[in-house]
Amino acid sequence: METLTKKETIALRDKFIGKSCQLFFRKDPLKIVSAKGQYMFDERGDAYLDCINNVAHVGHCHPAVVKAGCEQMSTLNTNNRFLHDNIVLCAQRLVSTLPEELEVCFFVNSGSEANDLALRLAQIHTGNRHVIALEHAYHGHLTSLIDISHYKFNLPGGPAQREYVHVASCPDSYRGKFNDAKDEKSKIGELYANEIKDICDNVKTKFGEGMCAYIAESMLSCGGQVIPPPNYFENVYRHVRAAGGVCIADEVQVGFGRIGKHWWAFQQYDVVPDIVTMGKPMGNGHPVAAVITTRAVANSFLNTGVEYFNTYGGNPVSCAIANAVFDTIEKENLREHALVVGEYLLDSCQMLKKKHVCIGDVRGVGLFVGIEIVKDRNTREADYETATYIVSRMKEEHILLSVDGPDCNVIKLKPPMVFSKENVEDVVTTLDRILKEVRHNKEESFHQNRATRPIGASTEVIKETPNRKPGLDARIKSI
Repeated sequence: METLTKKETIALRDKFIGKSCQLFFRKDPLKIVSAKGQYMFDERGDAYLDCINNVAHVGHCHPAVVKAGCEQMSTLNTNNRFLHDNIVLCAQRLVSTLPEELEVCFFVNSGSEANDLALRLAQIHTGNRHVIALEHAYHGHLTSLIDISHYKFNLPGGPAQREYVHVASCPDSYRGKFNDAKDEKSKIGELYANEIKDICDNVKTKFGEGMCAYIAESMLSCGGQVIPPPNYFENVYRHVRAAGGVCIADEVQVGFGRIGKHWWAFQQYDVVPDIVTMGKPMGNGHPVAAVITTRAVANSFLNTGVEYFNTYGGNPVSCAIANAVFDTIEKENLREHALVVGEYLLDSCQMLKKKHVCIGDVRGVGLFVGIEIVKDRNTREADYETATYIVSRMKEEHILLSVDGPDCNVIKLKPPMVFSKENVEDVVTTLDRILKEVRHNKEESFHQNRATRPIGASTEVIKETPNRKPGLDARIKSI
């Protein structure tokens, strides 16, 4: 295949790819040509430490996963309407990690397909149409999912909120409607859950109908790396089921052992969903996903008489790859690794918080961590400018981070599961230095502007700093 220069690639993308298909680092996008483990390499061979790619769950281009896919592709790849071992073995492994009530699998190609099918299952099983989703939540790019994703339909150009879609507050204990600055910590989950009960009651009063489903990520990624309060889901599930609805746990971004303690993030709350959806990490970048539900929900689907099939979902190659991902997680003890390295990452970020006042909150479980950047710790006002500056400077240091949350002020860390303690040290040391730059630049701007600025003018100026050579060479040579 012809090799293009970066300039040529950009030109062809501008010409042939839809402008709404956005890239990371839009002003200076990266052209990535290869990857291995937790590192990505550009067209010049420069390495970048990947702290955000939860898709490459067991590491980019893991040899065991690549081998499984290649060997199966060279033998057979066909649709799942033929009997084949890989799909049933994969289903057996998935079910073995879940509570016993969750025992029936449907295979699809993506997390979006999984969540769409979950909604369809819920509608058929309950006979209801009203759905509760969370503020700032994102569940996929299909039309049915944009309709329930506040992260999308709340945008200025987004579609109008559907009558049957009800948005509850994001259960954020730091900057949310109920938070630990003004509410009793033990009551926060209950307060957020009471909103769900109110929605259920209002639907009954206004429409004379019960609920169809409540859907939420077990930990909220696009909402800003939010860890719901301990008693939140227990109360929510009780209210939704009392109103005739089912509970859907979206594990697309947080499942497959990322939290370390359990295979699935919902398990840390001691609840059992009616439907679980999973995607991205399942194939380590290969498109494979699944929905797992109860026998009762699956039987409701069967009893409609409408056959379900998915041409590529659960094909032999996809399931061979998914099985290899399971093997790798178990053989390399990646759940335990995520727990140990995740605790080290969280503790290290907490140390940074003690040194830098712009860090308002650090939260996370396993290799799912968020750093909230604020202008003032007392008011907890979001600091978008500083957060985006940090991400830009970290990219210059060849460390890839991203921001999210409703105010784009939360720095996200969701690296491949092979992320190491040495990687944590690289990230934290570099971040510490950049946060010192931020403080210095703000102080310098303040002193410069104090003598010249008009009264009342803003002092919030963040100055560009020169590029620095990344210190990752030794780490890269070892992989």
